[in-house]
Amino acid sequence: MLLGLVIALGPLAWVWARHRRRSPLRRLQALTLLTLFLTFDLVLFGAFTRLTDSGLGCPDWPGCYGNASPVGAHAEIATAQAALPTGPVTHGKAWVEMLHRYLALGVGVLISVLTLSAWVQHGRARRGAAQPPPISPWWPTATLLWVCLQGAFGALTVTMKLFPAIVTLHLAGGLVLLALLCVQAVRHAQAHGPLRPQDPPAQGAQGRLPVELAPALRRGLAATGLLLAMQLLAGGWVSTNYAVLACTTFPTCQGSWWPAMDFAQGFAIWRPLGLRQDGSHIDFAGLTAIHYTHRLLAYATLPALGLLAWRLHHHRRLPAQARWLAILGLLQLATGLSSVVLGWPLLAAVMHTGGAAALVLVWTWAWVASRAQPSPPALCPPANAPRMSA
Repeated sequence: MLLGLVIALGPLAWVWARHRRRSPLRRLQALTLLTLFLTFDLVLFGAFTRLTDSGLGCPDWPGCYGNASPVGAHAEIATAQAALPTGPVTHGKAWVEMLHRYLALGVGVLISVLTLSAWVQHGRARRGAAQPPPISPWWPTATLLWVCLQGAFGALTVTMKLFPAIVTLHLAGGLVLLALLCVQAVRHAQAHGPLRPQDPPAQGAQGRLPVELAPALRRGLAATGLLLAMQLLAGGWVSTNYAVLACTTFPTCQGSWWPAMDFAQGFAIWRPLGLRQDGSHIDFAGLTAIHYTHRLLAYATLPALGLLAWRLHHHRRLPAQARWLAILGLLQLATGLSSVVLGWPLLAAVMHTGGAAALVLVWTWAWVASRAQPSPPALCPPANAPRMSA
């Protein structure tokens, strides 16, 4: 916990030093943006931890064999590594796992400071001593509660030995955490404008109102978000079950357009890693079902992202979000194919998770930065207008 606090002091000192002459709300905006950036990095490092099989590098929680770092657990780690040199516990994997925990604690401290600052600013605004924040302090409070829940899932990930349902929920929780922080960052930018070096220290650029979208386009944005959420959960289930290499060819799988699959095994949610609910090993057909379901959903999600990006561009709405949706969709296609045909290279796999997290951010950005266009008022005849007889 002390190491997490020390890690958080660096970003906090940077925000204070760079924005000390700005208003408290601008400093709060800067802290929100920095916390969002570091949380994105944490999600990437979590993917790296999982993909390097370092999730059990320290098989207890919160320490490492009861110590605050792998240094104190050197003897225990050496014994485990000597017994199984390529096993889950090695010196390198222990450091990867503990660094992930330290970074998570640092992000937790930053979110705690963010929550406290929001409530202080809210209290000052109620007394008439300051400008009110552009978003309710309950948003950072909910974010703090959510990151505590994430910590609980992180503990269960270790103590339940990489239980796929827990690991998938932990990954999904990290994406929800990004969305919560993104909402707050966008609200700050709407109220005060983006943070830029050339802005005056005291105020900065003026914000802007949400962009109005036609109701059909707004519904399309919502539908694409729902489809994206399903695809991300399916992708997390593939990763946490290590089913990426169940299909090593594209566009077919195992030489077939519809390979042998066992959906009952693959989507039995509450079971240990690699096992069925009765304790026997899961069949290859179960892993194939997991992989192929994710691929089938991709056939719907990627065109939906492309269509949404084109419609936003065509109607000249949210140009930056439209551009990033198209770029990230292509990135996900490239990294997903690379993971399959190149044998799951680490770089492509980490970039695939990063692309998924970035899509969550861009979709949230588009949703918060827009609103449905109000319907035109119905035209009513004057009260004294003559009525037409039948």
